[in-house]
Amino acid sequence: MSIFHLAFNIRDLDEARTFYGDLLGCTEGRSTDTWVDFNFFGHQISLHLGPAFDHRSTGKVGDHMVPMPHFGALLPMEEWRALADRLSASGQVFVIAPSLRFEGQPGEQATMFFLDPSGNPIEIKGMRDLSQAFAT
Repeated sequence: MSIFHLAFNIRDLDEARTFYGDLLGCTEGRSTDTWVDFNFFGHQISLHLGPAFDHRSTGKVGDHMVPMPHFGALLPMEEWRALADRLSASGQVFVIAPSLRFEGQPGEQATMFFLDPSGNPIEIKGMRDLSQAFAT
């Protein structure tokens, strides 16, 4: 299995460490005074100081308009529920609150959208069977 890498900008390293490390539970990797790496659910993200993604809610998925671009992860359903509960308990504001979509269809998934402290959109999906990620 390959590991995906995504590098993007954030406005503050300490703020990012608190959000990605403490709240999301991502393990910190290498860093300098201008960037930091995290293990984002098995994938590498590199957060560099600079302006965040310019995004708009232009992606229509089901009944929702979702922020584009965005990034995220697919988690086993139990791990997704634990993260959704942790985010809710922390007072995290959701762009799209934790919910189920495509119920009863191939690729049924739970989803939630939120912004990191720099305004970068993140979607975390939960699936009972990760092998259904590409089901049609």
